[in-house]
Amino acid sequence: MRLLLACALVAACAAAASASCDKELLNELSVYVNGNNINFPCASTEKIYKKSGLYIPKNIIATRVQISGSDVFVATPRLREGVPFTLSKLNLKDKDCAPTLVPWPCWSQQEEGNCDALQSVVDLFLDVNDILWVLDVGIVNTLDNPIRRCAPKVVGYNIKTGKLVKSIDLSGLVCASSRLQYLVVDYTPDGKCYLYVSDAATRAILVYDITANRGFRVVLPKAVLLGGANRDVLYLALIRRPDNNNLIVFTYLSSCRLFAIKSCNLRRGSVNGVVADVGPKNGKIVILGTDGASNLFFRSKGGSDIYMWNAETCFKPDNFQLVQHGNDCRLATQVVPGYKRLMWVIESNFNDYIQNQVGCLGAQVVLHPLVKSCED
Repeated sequence: MRLLLACALVAACAAAASASCDKELLNELSVYVNGNNINFPCASTEKIYKKSGLYIPKNIIATRVQISGSDVFVATPRLREGVPFTLSKLNLKDKDCAPTLVPWPCWSQQEEGNCDALQSVVDLFLDVNDILWVLDVGIVNTLDNPIRRCAPKVVGYNIKTGKLVKSIDLSGLVCASSRLQYLVVDYTPDGKCYLYVSDAATRAILVYDITANRGFRVVLPKAVLLGGANRDVLYLALIRRPDNNNLIVFTYLSSCRLFAIKSCNLRRGSVNGVVADVGPKNGKIVILGTDGASNLFFRSKGGSDIYMWNAETCFKPDNFQLVQHGNDCRLATQVVPGYKRLMWVIESNFNDYIQNQVGCLGAQVVLHPLVKSCED
């Protein structure tokens, strides 16, 4: 008999604790994110959006999330035309298997071409002070006919009120070839907030000091391209440590090695002699996220099984724990801590979406607790 084990990985303890659950409970907690089920101000607005091509349900795909209580903040980047909003919210207590996506914080913040609004959100980070930081690259229709609507920016919203608390124009930190991809946020022991953004095309990490309102670029050593790596996807992940010597773990998808740097060194603006070679990768891996502490989640490129590595141990296969057997039809794009003190994973047929082969029903996106299949 096959059982499903929900991995209750409590971030505060940075421990991998398993809580057993049956298929019925797993199904109860799973939600399907669908572009056909969204909240418009009224029926006439929906009709206008559809008629004008501003709303094409099959072109909506959720790729990144952050969870606070039962609220899930969802990034739907404008990879193709017809995506009416790029940041929304759903609630896990919604009894429908496909909860309604509600544009967040409001519809006026979703207007394409309005540089005071959001253009294309590619990553989210919820910090310890309930500020949702949003990375907006400013480019829409990325997969078909890329159009730069506005400068790239990071904005911060208070999740309790939905109010904008900070907007950071990144145009002074990028160049024409920049490709911003991932965002992490860290606080110093004295409470200062720093943002870190990966720029894959220029082999750099953008660092922004919120308190001082200034930022700079940190160019990474050429060694991060060992093995003939392309400047394809530059993953970032924040490893928190009890002694506050937090790490930024990073790697290119096609790189043969994993690297890390202490966030305190990155804030100084120099990486000479302070980038650590964590170890060789067994093939190309996709970094999915952390538990908010020292556990890093990843999968192999094209592989659906999800593994966990504790950053306090050596980066080698003996220390990789299989935490979920994958689904043949979907690949995980992120793992995050959240509701009911569980780790959650968002999966989709993203490869089909990229190839424009999702059909009229659109992308198959599901958010559910991280689970592991095993033999009883």
